[in-house]
Amino acid sequence: MATVYLGLGSNIGDTEKNLREAVEALAKRGAIASVSSLYRTEPVGFVNQPWFLNQVICLETKLSPEDLLKATQQIENNLGRERTIHWGPRTIDIDILLYDNLVMATPNLTIPHSWLSERRFVLEPLAEIAPTLKHPILEKTLTELLQELKNDKAVVILKERHSD
Repeated sequence: MATVYLGLGSNIGDTEKNLREAVEALAKRGAIASVSSLYRTEPVGFVNQPWFLNQVICLETKLSPEDLLKATQQIENNLGRERTIHWGPRTIDIDILLYDNLVMATPNLTIPHSWLSERRFVLEPLAEIAPTLKHPILEKTLTELLQELKNDKAVVILKERHSD
């Protein structure tokens, strides 16, 4: 079983429902170990679009990184994701952030995620559920990376997660 952290984002339609349906679909590919709070976040890259709703989940799965990527893309397609504008609006976006301590780079998949340490909308929810987890390349905890982050994009907690 691999421990995987996935970043989820949505800014089209019923964003909370989109995230909930993505989590439900991911639960069929493994066991959900943890789910972060929901965060309202300012767009990065293409800024002329609605704000996002983001969260991070921890998934225990038997899927390989490549099979997990196929599964996340299938879930995105099933939930109406259309890839029209790079970093543009989307019903759902699912990114593989971390996969155990794996470091890999292929034309289709980079783990850890390339932007992980530079995106507050990922680091806030990730550090919430795994504050002492270390980035396998930078060898710093997620909390340390968050504290060092210079990014000033707004990330506001919308709904706190429920304690298990």
